[in-house]
Amino acid sequence: MEKFLPVGQFDFRCGKHSDPLLLLSGPPSSGKTSLLFQFAINSATGSDSNVVFICNRRKLESKPPYLAQGIDPSPQVLHRIQMKYIDNEEGIKKYFAAFHMHDPAPVSVIIDDFADFFDEGNCQERYNNTRGRDLAMVRVLALCRNAILYANEKGPCQLLLSDTHNGDSPRLLYLYKRWISSIYTIKGDGSGSYLIRSSNNLGVAKSARTKLAKYSIALQYLLYEGLTEDEEQSDE
Repeated sequence: MEKFLPVGQFDFRCGKHSDPLLLLSGPPSSGKTSLLFQFAINSATGSDSNVVFICNRRKLESKPPYLAQGIDPSPQVLHRIQMKYIDNEEGIKKYFAAFHMHDPAPVSVIIDDFADFFDEGNCQERYNNTRGRDLAMVRVLALCRNAILYANEKGPCQLLLSDTHNGDSPRLLYLYKRWISSIYTIKGDGSGSYLIRSSNNLGVAKSARTKLAKYSIALQYLLYEGLTEDEEQSDE
């Protein structure tokens, strides 16, 4: 959870035990884009490589991310964060189809609101299937995974996606968990703050002690409020 917040320096070199594909899912207006941008800052700070931030330009300009309070990234760090604006899943496919040409590959690729790039009507028409959107997402997730795993044969590279959900778990968990093993979920604590936890849909042992990161959004800042531990029963 610390990767999303300004809590220190991190080594973003993906080793054998690191997960190269991550998902951050949370309710609307919970600061997901701000957390992704802080992740980008941490990645660019902890590495000399670039970070690619993929998003919809109109959405980002209408609701830009908030920086963490007290954090002033250096121009060198911000310069290593490359913004890539796309409108639909075709932009994602084109980028990852040519991913092998990036030398070196970015240390992190971040896609904000991944599922929103897939228009349900267009996907159904293209695949002539009521589940066309699911099919399109699975194909792009497979492409992304193959590209990231290939890049990790030469050096560290992580892919971070975000999604929005209104319940207790990602709305498309049945799709994501096939391709992504590290899933982080955001939940309000009832007092205006939010908690980030590793999803217990990934085989966390029953009664396992889980680390939680607490933060809030106030005065146009991302405010880190500390780490805590909790015990939550797994569905496994």
